[in-house]
Amino acid sequence: MANFPLERFASIETPFYYYDMDLLRSTLSEAASVSGRYGYKVHYAVKANANSEILDEVRRAGLGVDCVSGNEIKAALRSGFDPSGIVFAGVGKTDREIVTALKAGISCFNVESAAELEVIDEVAGIMGVKADVAFRVNPNVNAHTHHYITTGLEENKFGIGLWELESIIAKAEQLPNVNLEGLHFHIGSQILEMGPFRELCNRINGIQKDLEARKIAIRSINVGGGLGIDYIRPDDNPVPDFESYFGTFAKYLELREGQELHFELGRALVAQCGTLITKVSYVKEGQHKKFAIVDAGMNDLIRPALYQAYHKIENLSSDGPEDRYDVVGPVCESSDCFGKEVQLPQTSRGDLLAIRSAGAYGQIMAMRYNLRDLAQAYYSL
Repeated sequence: MANFPLERFASIETPFYYYDMDLLRSTLSEAASVSGRYGYKVHYAVKANANSEILDEVRRAGLGVDCVSGNEIKAALRSGFDPSGIVFAGVGKTDREIVTALKAGISCFNVESAAELEVIDEVAGIMGVKADVAFRVNPNVNAHTHHYITTGLEENKFGIGLWELESIIAKAEQLPNVNLEGLHFHIGSQILEMGPFRELCNRINGIQKDLEARKIAIRSINVGGGLGIDYIRPDDNPVPDFESYFGTFAKYLELREGQELHFELGRALVAQCGTLITKVSYVKEGQHKKFAIVDAGMNDLIRPALYQAYHKIENLSSDGPEDRYDVVGPVCESSDCFGKEVQLPQTSRGDLLAIRSAGAYGQIMAMRYNLRDLAQAYYSL
């Protein structure tokens, strides 16, 4: 069990997010160190967690950022990120967001369709600037993860199909206000085996050879992110296996001389540092099971309701004999459940529970359903 400051927690109104900033710094340092050994460029995926304190630590670690909205770009700029380290992804960029990005002078748009390419060219022409673009290519690689977070198959809404890549490259060469810089890929999220990444490398190698045969040179490759974390044993594996991850691309991806390799990591950098702390309001005994009803709800952490995602749950207040509980929230939805048949020490009203590995897609996805207050954030000293 992680070392939580229970004395300090006693004075904080629940529910709240608690961030272990030492663990965050260690994770960022490890990612920067291993990627730097190969000369790779890492961009933090802001969608995982846009907390300003988190962004400040990411900036201090020397990483760039990957944004998927105009407001994420604005948040990155407020945190002091250099626009030259900002890439803008997303399947549905609006004209207003494109203007925001061009005014900021970001490094690259990750383009997902011919229609989007034309709009970026049009907006850039009106503004009298030239936009650097990379084409997000759908490599049809199965990441073997949850179907909601698989993004690299032909059936997904993301990316440009391999069958249309040559024609869209030809279109880019004819447009006066865009400059083709690279290719972008992303096959999914929470990937724990290196096999899908190796398959991605092989697919990119083939694409590059085909393009070279047509005298098309690419300056940069962006392989997205997707590296997962250990939700089951967060204390045993607090920092992801960056050695295997970056090493896989170093071994199997055939970069050309002078070609840059970019990554977009989110969950792997911030998930383990965050914990949702909640208090038990009631213990309810049903005919066949017990319920620990807590004051955090699916509005605070939606992943279990949305993905049936697992988060380790710990009782910080009890060391009694163990029992099994369904840990549920107060929101008026049957899906407001953090875990079923969770084995916990004997749990009582007022006990503090820790819902672990909640630093990614936790606070950032919080909402005010049932007009509930948003959980505040607190940080290790």
